[in-house]
This record gives sequence, C-alpha cells and structure tokens, in this order.
Amino acid sequence: MKLTKTLLASTALTVAAGAVAAQDMTDSMTLVSWGGAYQRSQDEAYAKPYIAMHPEVSVSWDESSNEAVAKLRAMNEAGNITWDLVDVVAADAMRLCDEGLAMEYDPDELLAPAPDGTSASDDFGDMIVSDCFIPQIVYSTTVGYRTDLVGDTPPTDICAIFDLDAYPGKRSLEKRPINNMEWALYCDGVAKDDIYDVLETPEGQDQALAKLDTIKDSVVWWSAGADTPQLLADGEVIMGSTYNGRLFSVIEEQKQPVAMLWDMQVFDLDGWIIPTGLSDEALARVKDFVYFATDTQRLADQAKYISYGPARVSSAPLVGQHEELGIDMAPHMPTDPENASNTLLYNYEFWADYRDDIDAKFQAWLAQ
Repeated sequence: MKLTKTLLASTALTVAAGAVAAQDMTDSMTLVSWGGAYQRSQDEAYAKPYIAMHPEVSVSWDESSNEAVAKLRAMNEAGNITWDLVDVVAADAMRLCDEGLAMEYDPDELLAPAPDGTSASDDFGDMIVSDCFIPQIVYSTTVGYRTDLVGDTPPTDICAIFDLDAYPGKRSLEKRPINNMEWALYCDGVAKDDIYDVLETPEGQDQALAKLDTIKDSVVWWSAGADTPQLLADGEVIMGSTYNGRLFSVIEEQKQPVAMLWDMQVFDLDGWIIPTGLSDEALARVKDFVYFATDTQRLADQAKYISYGPARVSSAPLVGQHEELGIDMAPHMPTDPENASNTLLYNYEFWADYRDDIDAKFQAWLAQ
C-alpha cells in the first residue's frame, strides 16, 4: 500500500510537470553509471520504481562513467549517441558542458519542486555547479581514525592531522594537492572563506606545503580510495583521509574500531548529464525519468543503499534506515546537519585553473 501511494504521488508529479505523452517517448533507456554499490543504489531507488510505473519501459546499464568524457566525444564525432543519461562527477559535467556535449537545462522546468513548493533551483541551491549538471548525491573526502589508538580524547577537528604531539603515529593522505592544501592552510590559521584566495598565490602555496612539511615524515600517501580503510583496519595508521562511503563500510559493515571525523569534510558532487544530440522521443523519455528520479523522495530513497547524502535540502529529513543493515542512515550522511556544521565545497573552477601548476609544485615537494 505504501509503495502504491508513493507511485501514485510520483505519477502526479510527472503529470504536473507537463510530461510528453507516452506515445511520443522511446520505450528504452541506456543509463551510464559506475557499477558496484553506487549503481545498485540508483537502480533500486530510481530505475525499478520508474519501471513499476512504466512497465513498457526497459532500462539497461552501462558501467562506463569513468570514461564518459572520452566516449561522448567519440560518439559526437561519429554522430551516433547511444547513451541516454550519464552519471558523472561534477568536474566532468563541467567539461562536457563547455564542449557542448551535455545539454543545458532550466532546473525549475526539468526538475520537480520540493513537497512544500520550494523551487528545484532553491532546493538544490549551490549543488547546481554547472548549467548542464543535474545533482544527485553529495559525497565527501573526510578523515577516519582508530578509536583504540587516540587515547581518552578523540579528535574533534581536522587539525588533529597536524597534531603529532596529541596524536602520534602515521596518518594517510591522498597523493595529490587537492584537499591537503586546503586543510593545511586552514590549520595554519587561514580563514575558510579566504583559503582559495590565498592558495592562488605562490606564497599561499608555499605556506600550505610548509604546513604539510611538519607531518611529511609521518604520512602514508594513498592513491586508491580503498587504501586508507585497509590501513586503518590493519592499524598501520592512526588516522587518514578517504571517501565517506569507504569509511562507512569499514565502520558499519566490517565493524572495525574506526570513527569518522566530519570537520572540514570536502564536499564533492555526482549527478546526471543529458547528452546533446538525442532524438526528440529519447529526450522526452529522459526528461520524464529525470523528473521522477531526482525528486525529493527518490534522492532520500537512494540513501537506503549507500551512505552518500542527497543533493536536495528537502530530502535530508526523509533519509531512513539502511535497507539491509537496518541502521539509521542520517548519522552517516555527509549532508546531515550534525555532520555538516563545518564543511568545504570543492572549488571546481579554482582547480580547473590551477591544478597543473599546483600539482607540479606538490609532486616536486613530495620528491624532496
């Protein structure tokens, strides 16, 4: 009965959106994502309920999101777009948008309002970082620590990474400047709102590297998201950075003595882009699906399967329990108010402009 009511409500939303008649839509879609648990969460929260409403529609998944930019370029050159909707990180959405390979859209025309009538553009707010990017989830790079190795005073802020006196031992950080440079400046006294203004100067970059120099000999550098959870599980590091979903797994699924440090977690975004060049019928079906799949309830439902926060403000109060573990998921969401009191949103434009230069400087510093 509950599912029926949900589907009826969703149908009403679609009709309210002025959706194209079904006979003018294709009856199949190819959705592109990342595979694994994340794609499964999309299938369970979005695709299966949509198909239940539209049994004439078939959905196939392509696990090529990591190659989305190159493949869409090739499809465009060949004049043969075989994907209907593509999940990408926000930085790739920006590239595809700039190259004319992703469709620009009006959030308040394409996306459903919040249940209280708040417009989609206000409900998503700053998460809409590109004219082509349709946000789904917020994930973060944050820090996990061994609860049995931090003594009687567990860390409460990001600057614990730099406090070797209070927390002696190895820590793991990603082998790139992004996030590390921001945290270093913040913990060297730079106000959060000034971080990127400082970091764009050679002096600011030197300041960040000098701060990192204070712990360099105690850092294990990682390249894969699975590295820090394994290092924590093995007790080889006392704390380390990685993606919040990885830490959720080591804490809740593996039951390791690890806890999350949410302070100054760096938000990053994942969402859909609609490729340019779709037929009218294919585009109509995609728009109908996107309206449904990005509404308040659907984004909250995805959190039943994975610990990434819904990109809509209105979805957060609706986050419930994990479908399999039966635990409340809100405390594990990067967007939960308890966890998001002090966050940093990845600055896409800054890193697009400065990545090459700062990376070269960072790698040279590592080699010293």
